[in-house]
Amino acid sequence: MTQRERQQTKGSSRRTSDKSADAKSDAANEDPHDSETLLPPGRRIRLRGRGRIFFRELAGPPGAPVVLLLHGWFASGGLNWGTTFESLSQHFRVIAPDQRGHGRGIRGWRPFRLEDCADDAAALLDALEIDSAIAVGYSMGGPVAQLLWRRHPAKVAGLVLCATSGEPVSAGLVGRAAFTSLLSVVAGTARVGQLATCVPATIAGSIVRTFERKEPPLDVYFALGELSRHDLRMLFEAGVALGRYNANDWIRDIDVPTSIVVTTEDRAVIPEGQMFQALEIRDVRIFCIDDGHAAITDPTFAEQLQRACVDVAGRTVGQRSPQHRARRRERMQSAVNALMGEA
Repeated sequence: MTQRERQQTKGSSRRTSDKSADAKSDAANEDPHDSETLLPPGRRIRLRGRGRIFFRELAGPPGAPVVLLLHGWFASGGLNWGTTFESLSQHFRVIAPDQRGHGRGIRGWRPFRLEDCADDAAALLDALEIDSAIAVGYSMGGPVAQLLWRRHPAKVAGLVLCATSGEPVSAGLVGRAAFTSLLSVVAGTARVGQLATCVPATIAGSIVRTFERKEPPLDVYFALGELSRHDLRMLFEAGVALGRYNANDWIRDIDVPTSIVVTTEDRAVIPEGQMFQALEIRDVRIFCIDDGHAAITDPTFAEQLQRACVDVAGRTVGQRSPQHRARRRERMQSAVNALMGEA
């Protein structure tokens, strides 16, 4: 065997070994209770320069528009959207990734940024050869959806924003300062592992009590399995990012059909903050559900979400494509920059 043949054989063996290691890693991260739920199947793909992302997918009707479901803080794609997959798949192709640090989402040592989550979502759509999608965000997923529109406008045909706002997570300036300060301290401590053993039980207990209200396709054991996969350091940094997020300077520029699902009894993201988006975004419609921040456990949530998504999809028909709007925005920004330069 020549030296070149030996090198080719060695490279082939290495690639086979890498694929085998990935398969073993995927198998190790599976939960036996995952197969017992009625959730759609999930798979992982590698996003170049970003890492391996896990997502669940339902094909929907042939040629159906795509909804990209972006879950909330401390949830996962399966936990957040489990009760909505079936109804949404009647009208849409459904894609539901686990976001960074959550569930089986991308891991990394760089600090958690909502912008990175938006870029992950765009990269996933590219990898799946999806030109554009309706971005649906719940709680933390709302800012990610908004940032996806801002950073990758050609990828967003419309927005559905649920139990979320474009402002920091607080009931006022004092709440915002306390929330951000507390989580900054916790995130810094978690980086050296000092809180790794005391936080999960508290969080898990509250979420499990929430999911005890659920009917299939979710159960308590599945919820515990999802929670056990979270990266605590990244979760706390996500909380800090939410406490600092503010889209007030640019949310009025959103130019795609938008629906807002307001949780009217929400004490985590106050309804007034949710409604503020409706005053700022031009092409918007409002849907209400009389529940708090755990509205995803309400049997009527899936129905309202389906209505909101179908409404947005209907308003995208006959409109300029997201790619056209993105090019127009770029031309307008170039003209503004030129004028500012002349001034």
